[in-house]
Order: sequence, then structure tokens, then C-alpha cells
Amino acid sequence: MPTLDPFAAIADPNRRHLLEELRRAPQTVNELAQGLPISRPAVSQHLKALLDSGLVVVKPQGTRRIYAIDNAGFMRLNIWLDQFWA
Repeated sequence: MPTLDPFAAIADPNRRHLLEELRRAPQTVNELAQGLPISRPAVSQHLKALLDSGLVVVKPQGTRRIYAIDNAGFMRLNIWLDQFWA
């Protein structure tokens, strides 16, 4: 279960940018850091918040860690938001 509220996680513009990038394709921290004006360690901290909120998953691939969107996490958000449109 997520330890950070997903809405708190997506409140940060840098995290929303990371989610947009991950929506296009799974990526490493270094790949994600190339498109942001923040440091690689800051990108790692933002990814940890997204992991803790259940919106991102990480998979080891050799010596690399590949980050990707967690569809189940977004489904939980969708289900909650859909109640307001029914």
C-alpha cells in the first residue's frame, strides 16, 4: 500500500514532468535527469516519492534500475476521481 498520498506526490511540477516522461517510455534516473534543470540526486528523491505513492515501479535490469508508470496506482486514482463524474 502506498505510504505517500498520490495527490501530494503529483502536486510537485517536477514529479508531474517525470510522470509525463515515464508515460512515453520506461527510463533510468540518468535518462530522466537529462530533461530537467535539477540534479540527478534530486530526480532520485522525486522518484522515491512517486514510488512511495504507488504511481511508479522500478525494475532492476543488470546494473540499471528502470522506472515505469505503475498502472495499478493510476487505476486507484481513476476509481476515486470517477466517483465525481457518475
